[in-house]
Amino acid sequence: MSGGRIPRLLAAAATAGLLLLSSCAQTVGGTAVSIYENPFTVAGLPVTSGPSGPRPGIPDSTITVENAEGTYSDLLATNAIDDLEQFWAEQYPLIFKGSFTPISTLISWDASQDEGSGIRFCGDRTGGIPNAAYCTRDDSIGWDRTILLPALVDAFGPMSVVMVIAHEYGHAIQHQSGLVGDDTPTIVAEQQADCFAGAFIRHVAEDDAPHFTINTSDGLNGVLAATVAVRDVDPNDPESVHGSAFERVTAVQIGFTDGAGACTGIDEDEIDARRASLPQKFSDPDDSGELPVTEDSLDAFTRSFETVLPVADPPIVDYSGADLGCADAKATAPVSYCPSSNTIGVDVADLAEQGMPETPQRGDILPLNVSGDYSAYVLFASRYTLAVQKEAGQTLNDPQAALRSACLSGVITSAMSVESGTTDLEVWLSPGDLDEAVSGLLSDGLAASDVNGTTLPSGFSRVDAFRSGVLGGKQRCDARYS
Repeated sequence: MSGGRIPRLLAAAATAGLLLLSSCAQTVGGTAVSIYENPFTVAGLPVTSGPSGPRPGIPDSTITVENAEGTYSDLLATNAIDDLEQFWAEQYPLIFKGSFTPISTLISWDASQDEGSGIRFCGDRTGGIPNAAYCTRDDSIGWDRTILLPALVDAFGPMSVVMVIAHEYGHAIQHQSGLVGDDTPTIVAEQQADCFAGAFIRHVAEDDAPHFTINTSDGLNGVLAATVAVRDVDPNDPESVHGSAFERVTAVQIGFTDGAGACTGIDEDEIDARRASLPQKFSDPDDSGELPVTEDSLDAFTRSFETVLPVADPPIVDYSGADLGCADAKATAPVSYCPSSNTIGVDVADLAEQGMPETPQRGDILPLNVSGDYSAYVLFASRYTLAVQKEAGQTLNDPQAALRSACLSGVITSAMSVESGTTDLEVWLSPGDLDEAVSGLLSDGLAASDVNGTTLPSGFSRVDAFRSGVLGGKQRCDARYS
C-alpha cells in the first residue's frame, strides 16, 4: 500500500490486473442455475476433502525419459505426461485443426550438479538449473528431479508438480497448434499455458485422470498456492513475463472453470483490458510499497473505505483489541466486527505482525506464502464490509456472507488504484498488494469469512469471490452473492 495524506507515509504508486470469468450456468429442471449459486461448489464441482496425488496401485507410465533415475519426482512428472497426453488426445481435435502429436523428447536432470556440467537440455548444460521447461527447438520437455520438483512436493504437495508439468505441456500445445508464434508476447504465451494447466487440473478433479486424483479443498488450494509461489516477484524487472500471482491464478481459474477452449481467447488486448487501472510497476524503484500497520494508517484506511463503500452509520473502530465481548458474534483475531455495537475491534500489534513481509528462510527454494502490508489491510477491509452488509439487511453468519466479504474487499481493493478515478482517498494500491491478498485467501481465508470467522474450505471459491469484486465491482458482488 501507499499512503498519501498521512505524515511520513509513502506516496502513491502506479498500474496491474486480471481476467473476469465469463458467467457459466447449468440447467436444472428448466431453471438456469449459476455456478456461483452454491457456495459449497467449486466452479460447479462439489467441494471434496479426499486424497490428492498419485492413485495407489496404478502402474507407473512406461514413457521413455532420457537420464531419468526413477525417483519420486521422475515418476510424478512422467505419470503426469502420460495423463496429459491422454487428455490432449481428446481435447486437441475439439479445439484445433488436425490431430494431437505427443511430445518428441522428455529429459530429466540433476540441478545439484556443478554449473556448466550435466546433461544438455535445449542446448544448455543443466547443472545448477532448478527448472522445468518446454523447448521449442526440439519439441522437448525437461525437469530438474533433485531441487525444484522435490521443493514443490515439500511445500505444496505432489499435485503442484503435476501443475507445473501441465503448464509446460501447454506450451507444447501452443506451438503444435500454431496458437503462438515468434511475435507472440511472452506474457500471452504464459497466461495461455497457465489456463491450459487449469483445464487439465479440472480433468483430474472430475476423476478422469488415470494416475492422479485431487480434492477441491486443500488439494486444489495447494495447486493455486504453488502458482502464487512462482509468480513474477519484481514488477519493475523487464524479465517479469509470467504475470503476477493474481494474474496467474486468474488464468488457471479460467481454464478450470471454462475449459481448454477458453484459453485460446487470451491475447494481448484481453490481458491489457483486464489489467485496466490496477498497479503494475512502482513509479519509484526505491518504493517497497509497504505501509506499516498503525492506528494512523488504519484510520486513513477507514476514511477511504467510507469513500468507496459509504454507509449511513459508519462503524466505530476500537483499537483495544479484537475481542469486544460482542453479544452476537465471535471474536476473530486479529480484527473483528461486532454487529450489535457496529464496532470493528483491532489488535494493532497482531494485525501489524500479519502484515510483515515474509522473510525467506535459509534453504527455502519457494516461498510458502506471499505476505506484506496488504495481508493485514485486506483483513481490516473485510470486517468493514460486514458493516456494509449489515446496513443492506443481509445475513452476516452464513457462507454467502463470507463470499460477499471477499467480493466487497475486492471492490475496495480495486477502487484504491491511483488510476481508478476514485477521489478523496488517503491510501492507494501498490504492485504486489493483490498477490498478498490472494495468498492470504488461500492460506487462512479470514478475509473471506463471515462475522464469526467461518470461511469456506475452497480457496478457489474464496479467491474467485475476491477477483469478482476487483474486476466486476459491487454490482457483480450483488448479482452473485446476494
